[in-house]
Amino acid sequence: MSVGISLIAELEDAIQSGSKDKRIDTLRRITDLFVADADRLNDNQIEVFDDVLGHLIKRIEAKALAELSQRLGPVKNAPIEVVRRLAHDDNIVVAEPVLTQSVRLSDKDLIEITKTKTQAHLLAISARPHIATPVTDALLERGDREVFHRLAENSGAQFSENGFATLVKQAEGDDQLAERVGSRIDVPLRLFRELLLRATEAVRNRLLALAGPESREHIQRILASISEDASREATIRSERDYAAANARMLAMRSQGKLNDAAIYEAAKASRNADVVAGIALLCGAPHSLIENLLESKHREAFLVPCKAAGLEWLTVRLILNSQAAGRKISDQDCDRAEGDYKKLSQASAGRVLRFWQVRQKATANNAAAS
Repeated sequence: MSVGISLIAELEDAIQSGSKDKRIDTLRRITDLFVADADRLNDNQIEVFDDVLGHLIKRIEAKALAELSQRLGPVKNAPIEVVRRLAHDDNIVVAEPVLTQSVRLSDKDLIEITKTKTQAHLLAISARPHIATPVTDALLERGDREVFHRLAENSGAQFSENGFATLVKQAEGDDQLAERVGSRIDVPLRLFRELLLRATEAVRNRLLALAGPESREHIQRILASISEDASREATIRSERDYAAANARMLAMRSQGKLNDAAIYEAAKASRNADVVAGIALLCGAPHSLIENLLESKHREAFLVPCKAAGLEWLTVRLILNSQAAGRKISDQDCDRAEGDYKKLSQASAGRVLRFWQVRQKATANNAAAS
């Protein structure tokens, strides 16, 4: 009690004197006294310091408050009300030391600060050694890119499944964040798979390089699964697109409108499924065979179905250029293809196409038999 009375007396003297230097000097002396004996103080004694410091800091400048925050931040039993007031200070220089370190701040305190203060305050909270799930949820709700990155690399931050989902979504298009999220060992498998699915090749390679043998094998299995799923989905999508295109082309044929002009318009509009379906109907060949031939790198394979369908060279050239997207077709190659196309008769093209059709069927039967 005598310690409390002497502190309060010194406090009153500092406040009444009106001297800024006197108040700062008193603040330092009282802080020194508290820090020196903090481990031995009981709750009542800490309350005395809380009351004394709480009165004194009302009229202390930011520089001195920042110093106080730095000294109290690491102290496990620091005066709780003083810590709260420092943490709520609008000046991040004052608030940051206790926001990043003080265990006296509850989750409720941290969530309230997250909802009402600046991004700098959120960034400071994101650096705490331990962050509970409710706090990370609040930080992810209001935080900017810097907050997301700091949380992702903080191994002491705990995330809900929704929190991880938010991180994964935010990581799309942000390789550095994707790498940091992917390096965490606590990411749910479903979301880790989604992260890898969205990640660039560079991020995938980096995660593989950083992973240990077991983790690397795990990542490789997921990547293989993603590749298989993508191939399966592409096949399903292709079949669905072809079914719709075939229905459109059949309708045009029944109306007598399936001809060179129809194929030209489909190619011009980059409706590749319509082009394949239309040529297949004009040739009387399976769409899978026509699709493979049109995608072939060999000029002869490309030209045969087009000639069998009776297409004009102007249409064939348009299809050739659209199929060659991503690989350059020179004017010389185009002229050579035109010469070959004009030499090829429609009857010869039909015979070659029927031969390929028979061979494709035989190959399919042999595969089924084996």
